[in-house]
Amino acid sequence: MNKICLTLAFSLLASLFSLAQNNAVGAGETLIFSASYNMSGILTELAQVKMETSAVNTSKATLLRLKCTAATYSKWDNFFKIRDLYESYVSPKTLTPYLYKREIDEGGYYKFMQYKYSHKSHTVKSLKKKKKKGGGFNEENTSVSISNTTRDLVSTLYKLRTLDLAGLTSGATKSFKVLFDNKENIVNFKYLGTETIATNIGQKSCYKLAISINNSDVLKGTNDNLLWLTADANKIPVYAKFKIAVGNGELKIKSATGLKN
Repeated sequence: MNKICLTLAFSLLASLFSLAQNNAVGAGETLIFSASYNMSGILTELAQVKMETSAVNTSKATLLRLKCTAATYSKWDNFFKIRDLYESYVSPKTLTPYLYKREIDEGGYYKFMQYKYSHKSHTVKSLKKKKKKGGGFNEENTSVSISNTTRDLVSTLYKLRTLDLAGLTSGATKSFKVLFDNKENIVNFKYLGTETIATNIGQKSCYKLAISINNSDVLKGTNDNLLWLTADANKIPVYAKFKIAVGNGELKIKSATGLKN
């Protein structure tokens, strides 16, 4: 009986969390970042990352499009050209995802992923396309089982901004189930307190978070992957540091327009 009660309680909490109202993100927001990478010991600015939101009308509802793009500056294209697109179509109120697309073109390597969510059946219809060496594409259609709180990478980043971070104590953690390449991953965010930092949009008091992934060596180090969100109603990301197997880098905000609050 106790196990049943605990399971029901957990399910209820998970449902409440997934349906938490979005008061931080609206249509028309544009965030632009510079992306730098450590090359031969020198942190070098290589690319621009843009995060945009817009309203999309469908036959059944109005969705919020969360679009993220990354592109190397033209002077670096001959070295390693990047043109990446990540986007998620979500409920404006809860940021629950319904459609996700990922298209990466990096140094001649191309890959496309699409997820169509069926939340009632807890499944995702996944489409993967990769270029063949001789031309054309290999396609793979898969049905993936997910939990009722599983999200894609983009909707997770935006969902993080809806949490009540001010109510956390230092060391507290929040976890998300993230579907990436058809596998569920547990991504953890540990709250490290507040910190005021200088940014291109002014001095900002920020919530400081450490990021880790369970059973993965994608992110290296302890508290070496960090994210700073403004400690206000918008909670926009203004600075991030990351450490991976092949080096380290950072993202710095350049501009923020169309904020909801």
